[in-house]
Amino acid sequence: MRTTTAMLADLGLVALGGTLGTLGRYGLSEALGEVAGLPFGVLIINLSGAFLLGALLEALALRGTDTGARRITRLLLGTGVLGGYTTYSLLATDIALMLGQGEVLAGTAYGVLTLVLGGIASWLGILAAKKLRRPGLSSAKPTTTEAVS
Repeated sequence: MRTTTAMLADLGLVALGGTLGTLGRYGLSEALGEVAGLPFGVLIINLSGAFLLGALLEALALRGTDTGARRITRLLLGTGVLGGYTTYSLLATDIALMLGQGEVLAGTAYGVLTLVLGGIASWLGILAAKKLRRPGLSSAKPTTTEAVS
């Protein structure tokens, strides 16, 4: 069982990373804005975040178990930075606003497109991490889902 101090340290890593990710999301979202009435910035943020999270988790999983520096990296960058950077709540809000304005086709298409492309982006991130894997790294590979839990 983890100590209270260890759990607080983990929470601190996630909070620090989340702060940085949220600031990055805000800045990029403001810079990219909307294109043709669609929240283009949020789409790019969620797709790039899905790619980066897939790549990060796969790269960590290829290197071994979720302990030590790998755990710290996952908590700070994965759960923290990329968790704060990506935004399901803003996606859901944007879709709800489109639907509420009678833009049913645009809202539905935006939601489906984000989910499908997000899944593809995560898969491409996993493939990229596998492709970039250096020889000699740990051959005991837990699955990416094991590395997340």
